[in-house]
This record gives sequence, structure tokens and C-alpha cells, in this order.
Amino acid sequence: MRRLIVIATLILALAMPVVTSAKVQWREISQVQGRSLTDPRQTDGVEIFQKSGAIVIRTQRTIQVRVYTILGQLVSQATLSPGTSELRLNSRGIYLVKIGNLTQKVAL
Repeated sequence: MRRLIVIATLILALAMPVVTSAKVQWREISQVQGRSLTDPRQTDGVEIFQKSGAIVIRTQRTIQVRVYTILGQLVSQATLSPGTSELRLNSRGIYLVKIGNLTQKVAL
């Protein structure tokens, strides 16, 4: 049974489109209205949004951010300046956004 689960996971991982960092880049944007997935009072002022197929991060300080697929593939790694930045991805799915010791799930 365990072997079957491993094989199924590998097949799904190979079938999913690979998102390369060359195709996706963070860009600064103007302010975004929406509901944050994180409470900025508990996350040192970091807010994470999902808006129109993009991951949006608003921060008051410079941060290191990593975005992974649900299977653990690194999609993007960047240093973001204070302000609001977005990452447009070519494929829908569930992504994990990691900033320091904060990890947030984002569904696109």
C-alpha cells in the first residue's frame, strides 16, 4: 500500500507543470485592497493576499520570501523591499509562502 502511494505521488509530481523561476518574477505594485491571509500584528507587519491569480505580499521591512508548490518544488526565491509586491504564476494550485518562520498556504 505504501509503495502504491509513493508511485501515485511520483506520477502526479511528473504530471504537474513545472514552474521555473525564469518565467515568474516579483514586481512592485500599488496598494491592494483585500483580506489578508495573515494578521500583520502577529507577523511583524507582513500581509499575504491572493488576488486575481497572483500572490501579493505587503511588508513594512525588507524580507526574504520563498514560494513552493504543495509538493515542495521551489517556485520563487526573492528579497522583497518594503511595500507591496506580487508574483503572477502561470498555473493554478496551492502554494506555500515561507517568510522567516512564517509559512502560509495560498490557493490560486
